[in-house]
Amino acid sequence: MSAHASGEAARSAVRAVAAVDLGATSGRVMIGRVGDGVFELEQVARFPNGPVERPDGWHWDIDALWTHVREGLAEAHRREPTIESIGIDSWAVDYGLLGDGGLLAEPFHYRDRRTLRGVDAVHAVVPFEELYRHNGLQFLPFTTVYQYAADERLTDAETSLLIPDLLAERLTGRRVAERTNASTTGLLDVRTGEWNHALAEALGIPATMLPGLVDPGETIGTTGRDLGGLPVIAVGSHDTASAVVAVPLSTPSAAYISCGTWGLVGLELPEPIVTDAARAANFTNEGGVDGRIRFLRNVTGLWLLSETVRAWSEGDGAAVDLPALLGAAATQPAPVRLFDADDASLSAPGDMPARIAALLGMPHPPPDERPAFARVIVESIAEAFARAVRTAGELAAREIDVVHLVGGGALNGLLCQATADRCGLPVLAGPVEATALGNVLVQARALGALGPEATLEDLRARVVEAFPPRRFDPRA
Repeated sequence: MSAHASGEAARSAVRAVAAVDLGATSGRVMIGRVGDGVFELEQVARFPNGPVERPDGWHWDIDALWTHVREGLAEAHRREPTIESIGIDSWAVDYGLLGDGGLLAEPFHYRDRRTLRGVDAVHAVVPFEELYRHNGLQFLPFTTVYQYAADERLTDAETSLLIPDLLAERLTGRRVAERTNASTTGLLDVRTGEWNHALAEALGIPATMLPGLVDPGETIGTTGRDLGGLPVIAVGSHDTASAVVAVPLSTPSAAYISCGTWGLVGLELPEPIVTDAARAANFTNEGGVDGRIRFLRNVTGLWLLSETVRAWSEGDGAAVDLPALLGAAATQPAPVRLFDADDASLSAPGDMPARIAALLGMPHPPPDERPAFARVIVESIAEAFARAVRTAGELAAREIDVVHLVGGGALNGLLCQATADRCGLPVLAGPVEATALGNVLVQARALGALGPEATLEDLRARVVEAFPPRRFDPRA
C-alpha cells in the first residue's frame, strides 16, 4: 500500500461528531474526532451567552442561543461532512415551559431573584431535611424545584424541558429529559434515578409535565435534512457530568474540581451519601454517566474574577488584559485577609469589586492596586475549593491524595498553584476542554468507535494519552 493510501485509510478510520457545549457566559460548537491514535477537538463556532434583563427579571435569550447553535452545527457539517451525530450539554436547573404552540416564554435565568419566594413555598410543604432525603441535593436557591414553585406559568405548560433538552427538541421534535441533568431539578429520586411523582404532586408541580427520561448514550432523535439527518445522542447533558467523564482520575481517592463560572468540587462515588452531615455541609448527589454519583459542592468559581474584570473594563472604557492582570497578581504577596467566595451578596450580576471590597472592609481599589485585589479573589476561590475538598474526603471517609482541576480554570496557573498550596495536595490541571471532550467520548462510544465494552476508565485513558495534565505541587 502506498504512503498516500495508508494515510487515507488511517483517516477514514477516524470518526467525527459535533459537540454543542453551552456555558453561562459563552457557547461553542466543536467537531470531535476519535480514532486510532487520534483524539482532537476543532472549534467551529463560539458565541456569547449570558443573562438578559427583561421587565419581569433576568432571562436567557433562547432564540439567539438557538440561532447560534444551528449556525454552528451547519458550519460543522460544512467543514466535516462525515459527522455522524450531535450531542448537547449545558448548565443545569434552568428550563423552558412548552405548550401546544411551543415555548410559552423565555426561560428565566437562575440568578433571577424570583426563586427566593419559591424556596419558602417548597420548604413550607417539605422541609429541607426531608427534601434532602428524597433528592440528595445541596441547598441552592435556584434549584429547579424552587423555580417551579415561583413560576406562575406552570399550570399552562404541557412539558418542561431543561436547556439542552429544549435544544434537542428543536432539533428532533422529541421531548425527553436526560438523566444527569434531570438529577439537578430536585424532583429525581436520589436512589432510583426516576422522577419522584409523589414529591412533585405534593409541591403542586404537575407530574405530567415531567418528560420521559433517557440515559447518556441513547439516541433522542434525528435532525432535519438541512443538518444532515443526523442522530442527536444524549450525552451527560449537565456540563459537569460531561466534564467528569473527561477527568483523568488518577487514583481511587482523587478529588476533582470542574472550574468555570462555578467550581464543582467533589468525588465520583458508586452510591449517594444522604447523611445529616452531608446535608449540613451542603453537599449534593447528582447523577453521572454510567450511573455514577457526582458527590460535590457548588463553589463560586471564576464568576468572581470575570465579573470584577467586566466592571473594571466598563469603568475604564477599555478592556482589562486578564492574562497581564493575573501575571501581575502572581507577583503580589499572599494576602493576609480573604473573603467568603460563597457569600450570598456575590451571587447576582453587578458591581463585583465594590461588593468584594465591602466584604473585606476596604474601599474600592484604585487601578494600581488591582493586581493585589485580583490575588485576593484568586486565593479566596482557592480557599473555598480547599475547604470543599477536605469536607468531601471526610464525608466519604476517603483520604484524598490528589486533586484534578479541569475546565477553564486549568489555564489559570495562579489559581492552580493556590489550590495546591491551600489543599496541601498536588493539583493536576487539565484538560481545559473537559466538558466538550466528555461530550465527544460518550457519543463516540455510542457509535461503537471505542469498542462495545468501553468503560469510563477506558474513556479517561484516552484523555490522559491525548491531553497530559500539568502538575502543581504544594509549596511550604
